[in-house]
Amino acid sequence: GVTGSIAAYKACEIASTLTKAGVNVTAVMTRSAQQLVGPATFEGLTGNRVIRDMVESGQNANIDHIAVSNSADLFLVAPATANILGKAAQGIADDWLSTALLVTHAPILFAPAMNTNMYTHPAVQENIATLKQRGCQFVGPDAGRLACNTVGPGRLIEPAEIVEAVWDLLKRSDTLAGKHILLTTGANHEPIDPVRYIGNRSSGKMGLAIAQEALQRGAKVTIITGPSDVTLPPEARVIEVQTAQEMSNAVMVHMDEADVIIGAAAVADYRVTHPSDEKHKRSTTALNIELTENPDIIGTVGAQKREGQVVIGFAAETHDLIAHAQEKLNKKHLDLIVANRVGTSDSGFGRDTTDAQFLFRDGTVEQHPVIRKRELADLLMSHIVELLSKHTTLPASPQSGNPEVSAERP
Repeated sequence: GVTGSIAAYKACEIASTLTKAGVNVTAVMTRSAQQLVGPATFEGLTGNRVIRDMVESGQNANIDHIAVSNSADLFLVAPATANILGKAAQGIADDWLSTALLVTHAPILFAPAMNTNMYTHPAVQENIATLKQRGCQFVGPDAGRLACNTVGPGRLIEPAEIVEAVWDLLKRSDTLAGKHILLTTGANHEPIDPVRYIGNRSSGKMGLAIAQEALQRGAKVTIITGPSDVTLPPEARVIEVQTAQEMSNAVMVHMDEADVIIGAAAVADYRVTHPSDEKHKRSTTALNIELTENPDIIGTVGAQKREGQVVIGFAAETHDLIAHAQEKLNKKHLDLIVANRVGTSDSGFGRDTTDAQFLFRDGTVEQHPVIRKRELADLLMSHIVELLSKHTTLPASPQSGNPEVSAERP
């Protein structure tokens, strides 16, 4: 997708580089882009007809917005103006490119290019945040002097770096093809009476990010979700539950068919022993509620996993993060656990970012200070690919001694 930025000419180098590397490139040009670069240039570089208008006389069915969107392995918009970012974020479809971006299930990569004041405007930043939350990827922009003589962020990042980002996404697109990932996410609502329940602050954002990344890498995904604040991908099989017992039952039914089981849900540790059939009325005396322990879902899965099956847990902690996570890793027979610090302004439930530590069976701890949850999901999928490649159950975790701490895992 080529839009109306002065940097549109750089898209020619991107198209040429990808075509020479064997990628089948179809260029889509907005009307503004055509005022800056001729469509014939892209046709000559790619060998494919350029798509210019929503309706063209004699348009072939194999280049309409449905067919191309469904067959694409990747949508790259470079340069991406504030206009196309706004349309994509708000679901506006008034030309071929904006319509195709709504139709496609392929990964979408935006390379922004615009005036610095535009780029830093709250409306544009909100649109970018919305697109990232939905799983769209971004490369750039660069900072420096722009064509309008402003200085700051907004310059199209170099074509070579855009091409590198394309390769990264295309390489990732099939690394989990043929694999089935079972994911729990969201909260649990344990009823007190027909009106009230015991719950927690889980939003489901971490589970959404994991599901998006797994689908992007070609995996089949089954999501067992409790109540959450997010809309889960339609490409996944979604099973909705309310309580921890319902979630446990669903996991037990589907765990045998999964290659990877990820327990990202904030499972309720306790349920009300005897929920009332009628609403509790306010009174002058205290209301005493007896609680019963819920099933340990990921612990049960870890104890029952078959050889070669990868089981991953999450540990949301307020203190002693590594110690508590290490204990859960061992006790629940997990292959990997992700420890999250909760209760801070930039990490935990409902946040788009999180503080995360990856703890492995060999004792290694991989530390990631506050990062976006989609970035964490990307890292997690890369480790899952490594674990699956071993095809055997990993050795038991060390029971004593301090785990080795490293900034990067080899």
